Amino acid sequence: MSELVSQIALDLIPGIGNHGVKQLISYCGSAHEVFNAPKKKLLKIPGVGEKLAKVIVNSKSFSAAEEIISKTEKMEAGILHYTDKEYPERLKNTPDAPNLIYVKGPGILNPSRCIAIVGARKATEYGKRITEKIISDLRELDVTIVSGLAYGIDIQAHKACMNNKLPTLAILAGGLDMIYPSTHKKYAEELQNTGAILTESIPGTKPDRHLFPARNRIIAGMTDATVVVEAAEKSGALITAHIADSYNRTVFAVPGNVGNNYSEGTNRLIASQKALIYTGVEDLIYHLNWDIDQGEKPLQTIPDLPEEEKLIFELLSKENEPIEIDLIAIKTQIPINKVASLLLNLEFQNLIKSLPGKKFGLK
Repeated sequence: MSELVSQIALDLIPGIGNHGVKQLISYCGSAHEVFNAPKKKLLKIPGVGEKLAKVIVNSKSFSAAEEIISKTEKMEAGILHYTDKEYPERLKNTPDAPNLIYVKGPGILNPSRCIAIVGARKATEYGKRITEKIISDLRELDVTIVSGLAYGIDIQAHKACMNNKLPTLAILAGGLDMIYPSTHKKYAEELQNTGAILTESIPGTKPDRHLFPARNRIIAGMTDATVVVEAAEKSGALITAHIADSYNRTVFAVPGNVGNNYSEGTNRLIASQKALIYTGVEDLIYHLNWDIDQGEKPLQTIPDLPEEEKLIFELLSKENEPIEIDLIAIKTQIPINKVASLLLNLEFQNLIKSLPGKKFGLK
């Protein structure tokens, strides 16, 4: 039995969840070894009780796993496990990353620059124009765009990418064979010339409503930043933005007219400092450090600083993106009340910058 069969079979067992599967593999060494482990050994793994251990030992999910592999191969698609080197690295670094993703198309899943563009399903003409402008401005920057193939801003982003010859990745809620909405099937096929469609759902899974928030976490997790173009007060785009923020990824929002329903969400993100205001591609270049060569990061000169300020400066020098004050305190082992004061000192010296969400990064 192949390791892939074991990986899928383990993922099919109800009640384990993404974290549980990762923990089992971590303790046993591989999915294959999880199924080979005696019940006594499984019971020693945190979170594994009598009932779950019995289900694993007596698992009957192998034939279903083989069928999934067969269906995926017939679609000329691939299956990636989180232990595979091709698995999206950004997504792997999120706490609830899917154990398996199903991918169709040649798109690179670990590009050097990658952003999500999301927004209202009932996009206005303003929103559509802004989306096209953002992507047109990114044409020379070798950026991969991720979105959800939905009506409105999402499909506008995918179409603009294809028109501007930018690679784009479409994240689905259902299986690869269940394109939703069905009217976008032609775009899903076209974008696979240079990009890809992907999902955590097995073939045949219908895109039911409860799967969309889970889909949104993949959009947020696969990217360096999320740009919200238009969003009402309650929308999936705002869910994606809040998830991205929880992952310590940068969020941008395009401001809109006061009083316009589809600008309420984006304007509120900006007002509550949950997102940076997007006024042009220069905002992405500045806040994501795209003006720095994407090869090996140049060594930052460490200024002459007191010991604790130096610790913080060195930490921020090593990080690829701004980090929260709580995380700075944890990593430097400096009390958080003191960290706030030290950060202020560094900011006064023009060495660091503060960002929405109590995050800090180098100038």
